[in-house]
Amino acid sequence: MSATPDGAALPPEDAKLVTLARAARARVGGAEGAALRDDIGRTYAAGSVDLPSLRLTALQAAVAAAVSSGSDHVVAACVLGDGDGLIDADRLLLDGLGVEIVLLAAPDGTLRPA
Repeated sequence: MSATPDGAALPPEDAKLVTLARAARARVGGAEGAALRDDIGRTYAAGSVDLPSLRLTALQAAVAAAVSSGSDHVVAACVLGDGDGLIDADRLLLDGLGVEIVLLAAPDGTLRPA
């Protein structure tokens, strides 16, 4: 089970987001993976998109999947990758959505301070 940086166990629904983000990153072989949970418990996962005509962070791709599926309120998000933190555009996106729980994780699933 995943743990917070202070060693406390994550609730199962948050640990699931870490697992989904890891799987999304591995599936596409991308720089990062992300997973979201909406207000009714549905989850969405995506990897980063790096095409000549389209670039999306994993978080942006996961938000697009959620919104295009009819979700209008995201309560939790996990971003997993090699980076030390969120880029400004992703932080603004989360702030704009009013996301209550933000998890940042290393590729092995170890959580980092958000």
